[in-house]
Amino acid sequence: MKRFAIFALVTLLFGAVSVLNAQQSTEEEKSLENTLKDLSRDAAQSYVSPIVSGFGANLNSGWFHRAPRGSMFGIDLEFGVVGMGTFFKDEHKTFGASGFFRFDSTEAFRMTANINDPNYNSLPQAQRDSARRQIINQIRSVNFEVGISGPTIIGSNQDTVKAFFNGKTFTVNVGGQQRTIDVPSSLIALGVTGYLEDAKAIPLVAPQLTIGTFFGSQFTFRYLPDIDVEDFGKVKYFGFGIQHNPGVWFGDILPLDVSASFFTQTLEAGTVFKTKATAFGVNASKRLGWGFLNLTPYAGFMVESSSMTFTYDFIVDAPTGPQTERVEFELTGENKTRITAGVSIKVLIVNINADYNWSKYNSASVGVMFII
Repeated sequence: MKRFAIFALVTLLFGAVSVLNAQQSTEEEKSLENTLKDLSRDAAQSYVSPIVSGFGANLNSGWFHRAPRGSMFGIDLEFGVVGMGTFFKDEHKTFGASGFFRFDSTEAFRMTANINDPNYNSLPQAQRDSARRQIINQIRSVNFEVGISGPTIIGSNQDTVKAFFNGKTFTVNVGGQQRTIDVPSSLIALGVTGYLEDAKAIPLVAPQLTIGTFFGSQFTFRYLPDIDVEDFGKVKYFGFGIQHNPGVWFGDILPLDVSASFFTQTLEAGTVFKTKATAFGVNASKRLGWGFLNLTPYAGFMVESSSMTFTYDFIVDAPTGPQTERVEFELTGENKTRITAGVSIKVLIVNINADYNWSKYNSASVGVMFII
């Protein structure tokens, strides 16, 4: 649970993170960056894929709970917090892919443990040991195309990512003679488990400020000062959005408020990852009641996009010594559109809203705002 708690803090989850941190694993914890160091580019891309869509869905949630009024000028100021959560399905918790991978000396040692080749078995023990060392060094020297499968970053911590080695024939020199030796296929556990320990959802809480109304528009901001978070480094977050009600130009010709919207934001966590998200579309709302006590149903349709860039060092266990390979890749979130439906309740200056979002990755949001 400790890994989930730290990750939740990186996503700006405030006091509630202490509840998630109440139970800690007795095993030595690894940071996300250290976890990725055990994975090559191809393996890491499949491993982290679910949180790319999860982060994007969260960041694009909770931006509105009503359309702005169709007035030229007005004093609308609200501030508070918005909590979002994106839900994962079982299909998001495991992956299977193919790609290139560089095995280290420990993995190569396991791969050569069950050689059953006549050219190898007929050798004296000392020459078998020499042949095995040569094969291990050859394995460590090149990338192999392998099948990679196992838990994703949100998968079970009781399972491990595995690489399927399809077998290969190696040439060695023993006793002054060259021999070809077949190394059989094998399934090699890489020691990487589900980092977020079978997570059902990924949370996010963001402070939010909305100012309006100017020519039928209101502006929304999300911001968090730079903070240092254990295992991730400095976290930076900023978001901006605008809603515009075209009714300001045409009068109240509709029985409800309608607006066009655009929102964008960026979240960085140290040098490990940087994520961006953007959404635009239309939303509508209808206030029922009075200014100090009202109920406002709202709905919206948004076109959205998100991406996440990962940067880390992959340690290559080469025969000449450890080598650092800089890995950087960008993945795109799967959510393309969303439908939002929710309700907002205002009592005096306090407004509480909740909504649900239907998309490839479904999400929900809850907001508590003080409105002046």
